This record gives sequence, structure tokens and C-alpha cells, in this order.
Amino acid sequence: MRVFWKHGYEGASLPALTKAMGINRPSMYAAFGNKEELFRKAVARYVERSGAMFRAAMAQRTAREAIEALLRSIVCAACGGEGGAGKVRGCMLVQGALACGQESDRVRRELARRRCEMEVFLRQRLERGQAEGDLRRDVDAAALAKFYATFQNGLAVQSAGGASAEELMKAVEVALRAWPE
Repeated sequence: MRVFWKHGYEGASLPALTKAMGINRPSMYAAFGNKEELFRKAVARYVERSGAMFRAAMAQRTAREAIEALLRSIVCAACGGEGGAGKVRGCMLVQGALACGQESDRVRRELARRRCEMEVFLRQRLERGQAEGDLRRDVDAAALAKFYATFQNGLAVQSAGGASAEELMKAVEVALRAWPE
């Protein structure tokens, strides 16, 4: 997972993958079929692990608190979490497909689908906030979800590029000012 996360789908070499798993190439093919299937399993594991963070954020009392918790936890996770040393920065769902060519179109589409699912969950949480009265009903929940989904992807890209957690938290403060009162 970390090899794909750090290097993306196309950038992850078979020697790097087999070394990380402690197996040889024939064993990798026997266990996973091919690199794409291994990648899909790695993405599923990543989503499973990051899903707990996402669900915890979405469980906050209000929609605004949910968005704030999500953005702050993304900064912590994208910047390597506590200690950060040796951790991969950014987001696997964003970085995994940034440099995919034509031959990896299925991988690019899969990651786009998963990012879209996250946006749908954000929209649903915002709609719940409208139903519960903590977000105005006249707010376009889909547009607001698109804004914060786009922003969270940007946080991951900035983190992978070396932005500090402090810098990104300042950006989160600005993004939270866009919240409709």
C-alpha cells in the first residue's frame, strides 16, 4: 500500500512492490494475479483504514463540525500523522492516479470513482445537516460538498508537495470561513 501511495500506480515498480511484501514476482502474481489487482487490494485497504477517520468526522454533532473535523484530520493524516517520520504524505486516492497514462485508464477511473463516493458522502452529511436545522435549506449541498471535496484533495496535493501541517491548518481556517452562516 505504501509503495503505491508514495509512487502512484504507474510509478510503483514490481521490484519495489515485491521487496515491500517480502515475496518474489511469481509469488506476487500467484497471490494477486497482476499489478492492477494488487493495486485494487491496496486501495481497498487504504479506504478501509482512512474510512474510520472519515466516519468519525461525519459523526460530529453538526454538519459544520463534521466538515471541520474532516479537514483537520486530513491535514494530520496527509502530513504523516503524529511523528510523521517515514510516513507517506498526501492521499493515495489522489496521488495514485496523478500521472496515469492511457494504459492505466481503468485505475484512474477507479480512483476517480472512489473520490466521487467521498463527495457523495459529504453531500449526504450536508443534507442531513439541512434536515436537522444546522445548515440553511437554501444552501446548495451538492456545490458545498464539491467545494470541500476539492479543497480536501488540494490539501493532500499540498502535503505531498511538502507543505507543513501548520500551513495547511491555516488554509483550513480560510476554507471554514466559506461556511454559509
